[in-house]
Amino acid sequence: MMNRRLIAISVLVIVALASCRKETWDEFYGRPETLPPPIYQTLASKGNFTHLLAAIDKAGYKDILSAAGYWTFFAPHDSAFKVYLSEKGVSGVDQLDSNSCRQIVTYCLVYNGFKKERIGDFQSTSTIGWVPNQAFRRRTANYVGVYDTKDTSGNSIKAISANRNGTANYVDADNNNKYITYFVDNFMSAKGLNASDYNYFYPNATYTGFNVLDATVTAKDILTENGIIHIVNKVMVALPSIDEYLASKPEYSEFKKLFDRFLVSYLFNQGVTTKYNNINSTNARVYTKMFSAAIGFSLNNENFLKQQDNDGQQNCYSIFVPDNTTLKQYINTVLLEHYPSVESMPPSIIYDFINAHLWQNAVWPSKFTTTYNVVNEEARFDPVADITDKKIVSNGIFYGTRKVQEANVFTSVYGKAYLDPQYSMMVSLLNLELKGQISNIHRNYTLFMISNAVLNAAGYFADPTVSNDVTNQWRFVPPPGSTLVGQTGANARIRLQRIINLHVVPNKQLKNLSAEGVALTYGGEYIGFKNGTVYAPGNVEAGNVATVVNTKTALNGPVYYLDRILDFSDAVIGTHLEKLAGTSAGSSPYYHFFQFLKNATPQLWNTTTKDITGLPSGTFCTIFIPNNAAIQQAVNDGLLPGTGTAPNKVPTFNPTLTTEKEQVVRFIQYHILAKKIIAADQVENGAMETLLKNDLGEPTTLFIDNSGSNLKVSDAAGVSANIISTVSYYLSNRCMVHLTDNYLRY
Repeated sequence: MMNRRLIAISVLVIVALASCRKETWDEFYGRPETLPPPIYQTLASKGNFTHLLAAIDKAGYKDILSAAGYWTFFAPHDSAFKVYLSEKGVSGVDQLDSNSCRQIVTYCLVYNGFKKERIGDFQSTSTIGWVPNQAFRRRTANYVGVYDTKDTSGNSIKAISANRNGTANYVDADNNNKYITYFVDNFMSAKGLNASDYNYFYPNATYTGFNVLDATVTAKDILTENGIIHIVNKVMVALPSIDEYLASKPEYSEFKKLFDRFLVSYLFNQGVTTKYNNINSTNARVYTKMFSAAIGFSLNNENFLKQQDNDGQQNCYSIFVPDNTTLKQYINTVLLEHYPSVESMPPSIIYDFINAHLWQNAVWPSKFTTTYNVVNEEARFDPVADITDKKIVSNGIFYGTRKVQEANVFTSVYGKAYLDPQYSMMVSLLNLELKGQISNIHRNYTLFMISNAVLNAAGYFADPTVSNDVTNQWRFVPPPGSTLVGQTGANARIRLQRIINLHVVPNKQLKNLSAEGVALTYGGEYIGFKNGTVYAPGNVEAGNVATVVNTKTALNGPVYYLDRILDFSDAVIGTHLEKLAGTSAGSSPYYHFFQFLKNATPQLWNTTTKDITGLPSGTFCTIFIPNNAAIQQAVNDGLLPGTGTAPNKVPTFNPTLTTEKEQVVRFIQYHILAKKIIAADQVENGAMETLLKNDLGEPTTLFIDNSGSNLKVSDAAGVSANIISTVSYYLSNRCMVHLTDNYLRY
């Protein structure tokens, strides 16, 4: 009896102690009475979310929204659901399947809780932290996972979308969750956007400063135990990705074919296959649908660039897709002008065409002209006249168009070579340095075209055995009788690059080659033209010219097709001066000047190499040569040595006195501009250094007046010499030789 009493007392003590401990536990760890209920219970208590709650139940999300967590939930009320159900032709949620309910519930469910005041801020994961007014998207709980499709051969397969761009197209720990887009006033103001940008996509909705897609937030910032509720007046269903939307629209099937044929591949995914088969008890193989790393982004990647975890909050992709009729016409008339089929074109043409239609940023309707695609070109569309379809999708903005994005590489002078296989060698050489410049349609150029056949005729070839090495595939085989040495690899490439530079005239559109003139080319050398023919220093030396056989016009300038290359000269300048001098004063107006030059040894002239001291081979320079009459006047005036009396002094071409030798050297040096080529092209004016130094070792100067139709040069005393244009413009090795009607006093 005593034992029973002791046991009873012990039980009462234990119960009392346990009760005290529970009270203590509840006091510190129990759910506070002031804490609002979770999302599910909060919605249930309001009474006007019966359809949404039914959808949550059917989607299997009741427990999730009733438990711990931190969510933002865009909750459509019963009135919104009634409209949605009516549009679906059903009377209640019970007539929707569970997947349809999941597409609603999961797409309205955003990771982390955001009040309206914070949802417009970018949640940076770098050291910056929160960035105000930069966000318009948030990651949702919705994702596609494994789906049924057909591979590029038409075989039925299981696939999963790429969740990264480029070569690393799938990361196992990432479900590729879809994003939802919203329009909040602080973001819109910061980006210079307004209601018209919103209504461009949703013309039947009203912009309020807090819209989620085409829905309006009617009540905001409802706090719950596991997140925040924003009530919306429309049911929102998970949006397709760019890839999914493109596949669903037959009017863009021709554009999609380009991806399917050239830019999409399916790679077996062992990790996803194992998980899928374990869950579904199958032995199916799952493949990742991958997009080529050569294009700006993967159309099925929901994650944006992933340069940091949340970068999809502040930006998205954009794509402009021409309809079938527009695209086929452009392909047939532009891209296939010189190719029999799309398959026969170089892949780079496909890459460039597609990339011209891809933006790694949001292109807002009011920002077309200031938003640049992956090849750094603005959106060249009229938002009203050219856009036939505009849609916010899960990973970006989709524009359907009745026009193609006319890319620089196709519409510029570069495009005339790029789209013609007969000019593939020229294109490869242009790509080494000049592609970016001459394909800029906002800058003027003139391009002289040289085909593969023309280059081959000049001795230049691309070695097909190393055609993948664009820097070392080149070969130079000198023509018979040439003193030049054959070259391969880098040496041949250097020669070819200098030749290509002669065929590119920057900052000028030469629209008339019938008159006589000169033009400064990309490499700093001049070419000449006259009567529809064109020539460079090497042509002058060889005694030939290139004839224009065809002409076309690009957006940034004319293109002239030549029957031979414009060539440079390997010779030193002295050999050209000797050629110009002739054998007597009667045979050449350059004769007297050269007689003084060739005898100015060793101070100025090298008899063996024919080099001019102070002008190493390849140095840019300009030589003003007074004609015979002007040289005679310089002799009469005592600026050059001579015998007898004026006005009939006899020039002493080979003086013996040191003072007279020095007189000749200084005279000639003063007529040479060092490191500068000047031509009568109205480009450069002003004081320019000569080869002559004064007693202090400083360069003397001449003044160039290049503003008019006739080039003039003046000395320090203001005495001018005019260029005698009819026999001038002699092009030498990086040098321009001008004949003048007067001499210059040093």
